[in-house]
Amino acid sequence: MITKVFYNHSCSICKTEINHYKKITKDEFDFIDITNNHDASVSTNLDKASLLRRMHVIENGTLYSGAKAFLIVWSKIPRYRILSKIFSLPVIFTAFHLLYEVIAYCLFLKNKDQLTNKE
Repeated sequence: MITKVFYNHSCSICKTEINHYKKITKDEFDFIDITNNHDASVSTNLDKASLLRRMHVIENGTLYSGAKAFLIVWSKIPRYRILSKIFSLPVIFTAFHLLYEVIAYCLFLKNKDQLTNKE
């Protein structure tokens, strides 16, 4: 089953990272741009602000967000699998999660004007 990755293509950092993943993977992921994408809200059952706030992954019917979503993506990419294992260790995951939340919030603030755009 293909893992769905929901990301903000309008965010230059998000777009750069996802484009990198697209280059090094084949059919493991379905990358879905959330920008003005009503179907993404329906698929995730999240409002536009929540979608914009973090990266989200649906794997085996379950929605994961934020740092956990990154661990899932990394676990499916051979060269990043070791990162997935290291960053999932409890103490390291806590620090990773907190750092991710700070960075994601800054990116959210930078891109929140998308919330006023019409779909």
